[in-house]
Amino acid sequence: MHNIAIIQFPGSNTERETLMACRRVGLNPVEFLWNEPAENLSNFDGYVIVGGFAYEDRSRAGVIAALDPIMKHIKVEADLDKPVLGICNGAQILVESGLVPGLENHRVGIALTDNKRVKASHVVGVGYYNTWANLQLHTPPDRCAFTRHLQTGDWINVPLAHGEGRFIIPDALLEKMIANKQTVFQYCDDNGNVVDEFPTNPNGSMYNLAAVCNPAGNVMAMMPHPERTEKGDAIFSSMKEFIENGNPVTDHTLSFDRPHYEVANYEANGNATEWVIDLIITDNEASSVKNALDHLGYDISISRQTHWEIETRGDGESILQKIDKTGELYNSNKEFISETTAKDNTASFLVRQKEDMIGRAKLESLTERFEIDGIAELNRGVIWNVTVNGGNFEVVLNQILDTHILFNPLSHECYRIN
Repeated sequence: MHNIAIIQFPGSNTERETLMACRRVGLNPVEFLWNEPAENLSNFDGYVIVGGFAYEDRSRAGVIAALDPIMKHIKVEADLDKPVLGICNGAQILVESGLVPGLENHRVGIALTDNKRVKASHVVGVGYYNTWANLQLHTPPDRCAFTRHLQTGDWINVPLAHGEGRFIIPDALLEKMIANKQTVFQYCDDNGNVVDEFPTNPNGSMYNLAAVCNPAGNVMAMMPHPERTEKGDAIFSSMKEFIENGNPVTDHTLSFDRPHYEVANYEANGNATEWVIDLIITDNEASSVKNALDHLGYDISISRQTHWEIETRGDGESILQKIDKTGELYNSNKEFISETTAKDNTASFLVRQKEDMIGRAKLESLTERFEIDGIAELNRGVIWNVTVNGGNFEVVLNQILDTHILFNPLSHECYRIN
């Protein structure tokens, strides 16, 4: 009997379905918590990082769990050719840890970011979305540990449930991954056609991607949930066969020289009004980021603010008053309009989605639902205020940015506010 560690973090919630799926195909799943002795992972034949909301998706889905010490041991086991499957939140953790796509030194090369659901040029929804989706195998069956019981072109119909499931990959890297046969599953319609539009592509993923693997084929990040239905059992029975055959990884390699991200100085739009939103209540998101950085050895303090940049035409003051009354941009029961923080040993970073779906949806709501004319542009961001309590100020800031805990350079832009 092959022992499979079912990896769970605080906020994971699909362990029961994963245990059942493994048992259905003859695997022996064992629950393994993030705070158990990580060296015990070596006793297992394979690993599944389950879905859910690790650390409540604070900062963004998967990133805090990806920095957890247990992931260092998962990387060691993956390098021994053992199979590692990340489902939904588990896929986000694999992406943020760099286990996929598998660049040198596990450098981050992919983002899983906010869903993009657009139809007829209108945003039909943002945030969490659940449905059933068709996943078509795009690679040869023996290319990946989890596809050996399917045929190229086959598709499975499984549930999907996430808020940040859109694969973002640099074009040049995506081309290499396609040539390398790492683009394992694509979303398709009921006739097997890969159509890049909603609802066939349920989250706006590049290349209709639903799952990708590492070069060796033993690690796969998969956004939909094969564990929630017997229709997805081929994923787990394939894993079993892969182990029984002695973990037959492929000899593929992947190299991509992604440029290092640049943090530019923020230049405010002179024609726009800035709203900086603070919380009245405790900001658990900032607390979780601080705790994660504390565990990495940084002596820092963190606060977080929401940032809106509102460009108007005509009577700007009147338009802003109308926007304020709608309650669309902040919740007056727990938030208020404030100002940027200016403190000693503190740097402020404005992080924005490269494709701001929340800002776009809010703009459509304000202009169409509330019928407010004169809004030219609306941009949303998050301000992270980082106070360095010990160590060289700039060195510590650069090290924190390099953890990617504040932003993923594939999906976000980061600006320093002077």
